[in-house]
Amino acid sequence: MNEAHQRRRFQSTVVYYQRYRLGYPDRLIARVARLSGLQPGDPVLDLGAGTGMLAVGFAKLGMAVTAMDPEPAMLAECEEAARAAGVTVCLRQGSSSDLSVSMGHFRLVTMGRSFHWMDRAATLEMLEHVVTQDGGVALFHDSHPPVAENSWFKVMREVQDRFGRSDEPHIKERRSNHARYEPFLFASQFRQLDGLSVTVRQPLTIDDLVGRAFSMSTCSREKLGDRADEFASVLSAALRELSPDGKFVEVAELVALLARRPGADA
Repeated sequence: MNEAHQRRRFQSTVVYYQRYRLGYPDRLIARVARLSGLQPGDPVLDLGAGTGMLAVGFAKLGMAVTAMDPEPAMLAECEEAARAAGVTVCLRQGSSSDLSVSMGHFRLVTMGRSFHWMDRAATLEMLEHVVTQDGGVALFHDSHPPVAENSWFKVMREVQDRFGRSDEPHIKERRSNHARYEPFLFASQFRQLDGLSVTVRQPLTIDDLVGRAFSMSTCSREKLGDRADEFASVLSAALRELSPDGKFVEVAELVALLARRPGADA
């Protein structure tokens, strides 16, 4: 995949991302801010900001947030989300390869479901120069525990794999020893790690799950092309077989891994 396509791979997912992706609970963002020792006005960089789920959350706490993403449509959605929340977010188009000390220094750099897209070692090396000595890096992601209510998750993954998800290089990598973030963090200055999590339970419909699938670059409408409608039909049928009334429950753990320099005090 060429670099230009890699940088634009989320272009067709924007319309689905903000509506169907799991958001990060305010209480999780607040806990990360407290543990980081953030104060209102402190500079925060949301790297790979997407539609601004983290950027807007930290801005609501009074931080001076810069949202950085390579996809212009994502930044436009982030700007709209900030406006709707009544906060201001500085927008900057670019990827992790565009990080520079000329951007200034940040007390916290956040990444929500974006670190795995980056050259992680190179990104952390640059962040050592961008993050203040008393600052840190917070990596956010989500997981679905193997409880009965999450049986839809396996069905969705099986259908996605039939349509090419499992062939994606970054999916294959997650099955290897390089899937975890900790080895990269322990090899950087940010070796003091604290994990925080919040577990949520919410109802979902078939439309929600199809929209969630289309929000992922592995099964985006752009990637699937002429097979997009077929994918939606196959997924809907498989989910309907699991739950004839089309109703589901999601149990998800939203996780933040805060990484700071050894001896950091909050």
